[in-house]
Amino acid sequence: MTRGAATFDIEAAAAHLRSVDPVVGALIDRFGAYQPRWHADAYQRHLTSILFQQLAGSAARAIQRKWLALYGDDGRFPTPPEILATSDDQFRAAGVSRQKASYLRDLAEHVVAGRLDFEHIDELSDDEVIEHLTAVKGIGVWTAHMFLMFHLGRPDVLPVGDLGVRNGMRVAYGLETVPTPKQAAEIGEKWRPYRSVGSWYMWRAVETVLPAAG
Repeated sequence: MTRGAATFDIEAAAAHLRSVDPVVGALIDRFGAYQPRWHADAYQRHLTSILFQQLAGSAARAIQRKWLALYGDDGRFPTPPEILATSDDQFRAAGVSRQKASYLRDLAEHVVAGRLDFEHIDELSDDEVIEHLTAVKGIGVWTAHMFLMFHLGRPDVLPVGDLGVRNGMRVAYGLETVPTPKQAAEIGEKWRPYRSVGSWYMWRAVETVLPAAG
């Protein structure tokens, strides 16, 4: 499945946010229109997400190159059956830890068994998408939120577990401390039904490097 585009009217979202929150309105004036970095390939995105966990970008990219080389010299990502056929020794030689190898296999198993269908996942509700993704080992709620926002283009996602969003709230609203997830949910409540867009401006408020596929 390839996607990566907003499913809503970005101008309408900006107008709504201006009307309900002058703080976000000022950020819109400062940073311009909502322009996230879209993730085009759902399956590839989640393979990369697992590989990049807890690693600096350069180290993760080096491991990714070695891992992809197991499947050919064209840089393509392996199919789920190819991942399931990869031995522990091959994973280890490419620098993929045993834990991450188990996560990659679990993702592949979910796809092969049809428990995770990227071709039709956009037909699910936000909560159903989160439920399906987090059933895979190594995929948490944060990753599911990023997928909803930057692949499926859903308008109303508020990733309160993201420190960048919460730190942006601290800066934008002049708070003394970084708000808790509960407090962040309260701050973002007024943004409905465009909490994804409001969250993006919180990242912008602190010039956070936005989540990317690597």
